[in-house]
Amino acid sequence: MPEQILMEWGPAGALAASEPGGAAVIVDVLSFTTTLTVAIDAGAQVYPYPFGDESAQDFARRHDATLAVGRFEARHAPPGTAVSLSPASLREASVPARIVLPSPNGSAIARLLAGRGVTVAGACLRNRLAIARWIAGLLAGNEARSVAVIAAGERWPDDSLRPAVEDLWGAGAVIAALLDLGAAGLTPEARAAADAFRGVATGLPDALARCTSGRELTDAGFAADVAVAAEVDASDCVPVLAGERFVNVS
Repeated sequence: MPEQILMEWGPAGALAASEPGGAAVIVDVLSFTTTLTVAIDAGAQVYPYPFGDESAQDFARRHDATLAVGRFEARHAPPGTAVSLSPASLREASVPARIVLPSPNGSAIARLLAGRGVTVAGACLRNRLAIARWIAGLLAGNEARSVAVIAAGERWPDDSLRPAVEDLWGAGAVIAALLDLGAAGLTPEARAAADAFRGVATGLPDALARCTSGRELTDAGFAADVAVAAEVDASDCVPVLAGERFVNVS
């Protein structure tokens, strides 16, 4: 049986595992794709952007969109007014119709693959079952097609990839749901990711809070973001990149 479900890490892995005309699912649990699902659930269209600098402001103006600010900036804004990469604060805000979400990991990979002609979706723990159903639909009756599930990871100070266990669990959550739907043709990496998720599934909120990225957010005062990220199957949205923006195709 051909290997149709692949799993890789970061930008280089995304390029290696996908090809023009193929499909990829980006997983960035803390917090790009989690925030993406919260925004999509609120009816917004989301424009990914790799930087949070002046070029992002220009990009947002060109698309008549609101540029999300950093978590710490949102903390100092009046309650319910700031649109940021914090999923908890976004949930409390008045969500605009179009949002630019800067992210050096999830956003950057999404734009990298879209520029290569790859169909790109965004997944996290919140929408893992909806994404699995979407993938199953893509693969049904087409053994020549494959889908790459990409764990975005984080960055070390030298800008090299820092594998992040929450993204391994998020990718594994999607793949485990695919297995539950009867999928086959997994690479060893994809099956290992599914096993990793199943190993923590019963205690996921605690594991997510105790992993390195979860502790970093909690210590910085953003435990609520970790809690939102742990909402397994809370969303039915399927964000797919159409042009420069994610739209819900569910």
